[in-house]
Amino acid sequence: MTVAMAKTAAFAATDLPSRKLEAWKYTDLRALAALAPVPAPAIAETAALAADLPPLAGPRLVFINGRRAASLSVSPPVSVSDECAHETGRAHPEPAPLAALNARFAALGAAIHVPAGVDAGTLALVHLTLAEDATPVFVHPRHRITLAAGATLTVIEYATGHGVYWHNPVFEITLAPGATLRHVRIQAEDHESFHTATLFVDLLAGARYDAFTLGVGARLARSETHARLGGTGAHAALSGVQLLRGNQHGDITSVVAHDAPGGTSRQTVKNVLDGRARAVFQGRIEVARAAQKTDGYQMSQALLLSPEAEIDCKPELEIFADDVKCSHGATIGALDPEQLFYLRARGIPEATARAMLVRAFLDEAIEGVADGAARALLESAIGGWWEGAQ
Repeated sequence: MTVAMAKTAAFAATDLPSRKLEAWKYTDLRALAALAPVPAPAIAETAALAADLPPLAGPRLVFINGRRAASLSVSPPVSVSDECAHETGRAHPEPAPLAALNARFAALGAAIHVPAGVDAGTLALVHLTLAEDATPVFVHPRHRITLAAGATLTVIEYATGHGVYWHNPVFEITLAPGATLRHVRIQAEDHESFHTATLFVDLLAGARYDAFTLGVGARLARSETHARLGGTGAHAALSGVQLLRGNQHGDITSVVAHDAPGGTSRQTVKNVLDGRARAVFQGRIEVARAAQKTDGYQMSQALLLSPEAEIDCKPELEIFADDVKCSHGATIGALDPEQLFYLRARGIPEATARAMLVRAFLDEAIEGVADGAARALLESAIGGWWEGAQ
């Protein structure tokens, strides 16, 4: 039996978390379990594959079915190496069952290191998954990003593909004192696919992690972030937008642990739902007894374009410190008919007027994305989703 066959034989539906787990109460993976996927095969690197890649110039790492495509990648000016996750991945105390599965079935991933004080600019990390026949496949990449003291990096992560597949990446991110990572994640997978991502972020004193996640693809998607603010004055911002239609299911889950004084965290998640789409937001802020002067905030907002759309929100605060400022909120609504009438009364077609109102609703979450290339990709993905919804 080959290694790949052994790994496939070891996979069973019972390995996946069920809705009996509180963290998975709103997301059902039975459809994924029924696929019985096998490891994704190697795909020959051809020029034709470039048509499936986003229009990103500059340094980029391209992974096709979990393997780095050297001919389509452009080496960045920082240290990058390939690592095997199940050999090098460290254990985490958080209950993250899909990260454990990733460690068992892991393919090669990128280990990115930025030296102290270096501004490494922008690096694109592109995942292309291809299921070329009727057999569902899976890929489990694990990436490690390490920024030394005072280092700065912007990562644009883009996931896409064709066919029925399961993409289950894991990121391990460590930010030394004063380091800054800007992480823009665009999930534009095939609508027959499954996407489950788990991110572990450790921040030391004065470090910053500014993340934005856009989810427009996949039949079922979940983005799960565990951020630990372990140093004084660390800052984590976890913004996100989910644009879902049809029978899509999207889940954004986060656990932000404030373990040191003076930390700040911000979470703003916007959902636009059409058809019978369903969204989930679970946001948890944990404040340890030593984490005085913590400032934590989370907000979930949903815009329902259909009476059959649905969202489940579960904000949580667990606070053991005395001197803190933490808050959360959630709103759910539809397009304002008066605003729609106002625009239509001025000669604006209904579809255009609705698009304008949806775009205005998303502005607060998107405004923090300053990188020009990332912003262009976001605008393109949002525009494409709206055209498809019409």
